[in-house]
Amino acid sequence: MKLDSNNHSVFSMCYHLVLVVKYRRKVFDTEISDFAKRKFVEIGSKYNITLVEWHHDKDHVHILFNAHPNSELSKFINAYKSASSRLIKRDFPYIRKKLWKEMFWSRSFCLLTTGSAPSDTIKKYIENQAQK
Repeated sequence: MKLDSNNHSVFSMCYHLVLVVKYRRKVFDTEISDFAKRKFVEIGSKYNITLVEWHHDKDHVHILFNAHPNSELSKFINAYKSASSRLIKRDFPYIRKKLWKEMFWSRSFCLLTTGSAPSDTIKKYIENQAQK
């Protein structure tokens, strides 16, 4: 297991996040997924969050990421969902028609710690879930 560090500590904080499109509308394709992934990386860098793995299905995404102990996860997730929702609807007008004035993402999300499981095991799990 690879450990991260800062000035005074060593840590490994890995999370599995599942975000679902509002009303589980099947609007995700590769183009939107790549756009959402780029925004995750951009916004995540401001919160000391790094993307490890990303997989999408038609109505949700599985994200594996690492965080620092000082990362405010709920603030990051809310900032990401808000910004990416606005930008996806701006840059993909056909999405705006399908979701009207609604947010792109559902209000809820699933965030799991991966514990001490090796990242390869988690990556395989996410890949398998994305294929179902």
